[in-house]
Amino acid sequence: MSSYRRAIHVDTVAGRPSFHQLTDFTREVVVDSGIANGICVVATHHTTCSVTTQEASFDTTYNGLEYLQQDLWDVLERIIPTTRVEGQYFHPGPKLTEFSRLHGEEKPETLNTDGHLRSMLVGRSVTIVIADGELDTGSFGHVYFIDFDQTRVRTREVTVQIVGD
Repeated sequence: MSSYRRAIHVDTVAGRPSFHQLTDFTREVVVDSGIANGICVVATHHTTCSVTTQEASFDTTYNGLEYLQQDLWDVLERIIPTTRVEGQYFHPGPKLTEFSRLHGEEKPETLNTDGHLRSMLVGRSVTIVIADGELDTGSFGHVYFIDFDQTRVRTREVTVQIVGD
């Protein structure tokens, strides 16, 4: 059994969730791993971000999101509204606010509860089968990284881990 790991950094946007297609990168990592049969885990350790598989929608809205991405954002907005004011959610409380301040975050940057809740719902990783040296996503499957934190621009890391023979 062998393993192979590689990370990619993505720059996100402020003011809306940020979606990034990582299918080609993930396929490249699978090929570079030399592993013919096994599993591929695509994950992020950021707690306001998610990794998912879904079909590409191709058509885009005025802000550049694919229709399916916009639909997901709209649905999540209805069940987990974007944090607009302090006190809208319990989180962040005074202890976290102080901890964040000591680590360089200002109060507005801590008002990202919606991102944390959305990440918990969608999940921070996906596992995809590798068969005969190829990522088995089916005919329509693509790998996406989503940053739900809208408070500021950030550089995020996504890791691809391959395990198999």
